Amino acid sequence: MRARVRPILALLAMLIGFSGSAAAADADHGADLAKRWCASCHVVADGQSQASVDVPSFASVARRPNFSPERLAFFLLDPHPKMPNFPLSRTEASDIAAYIGSLRP
Repeated sequence: MRARVRPILALLAMLIGFSGSAAAADADHGADLAKRWCASCHVVADGQSQASVDVPSFASVARRPNFSPERLAFFLLDPHPKMPNFPLSRTEASDIAAYIGSLRP
């Protein structure tokens, strides 16, 4: 049931304007948050020398063909079970997603 609910919630969030908040997202703030909260598992920036082997780098997430800052921000609000439960606000999730989006080539 949960697998069917997530796409519906993502669509609903985009329809009610969640995607509009991503346009005003602050990628620099997202980079600061990522370095503080995400760098213990993910490579979040060039020059980072340590991360978990089995998790994607932020650059590889940004290069995915279906990457969308809006979908990623929504995902961060309801993270994958393997991710720690960080209490991100909508603004923080949008900022981190904007930072990851800024890494697209």
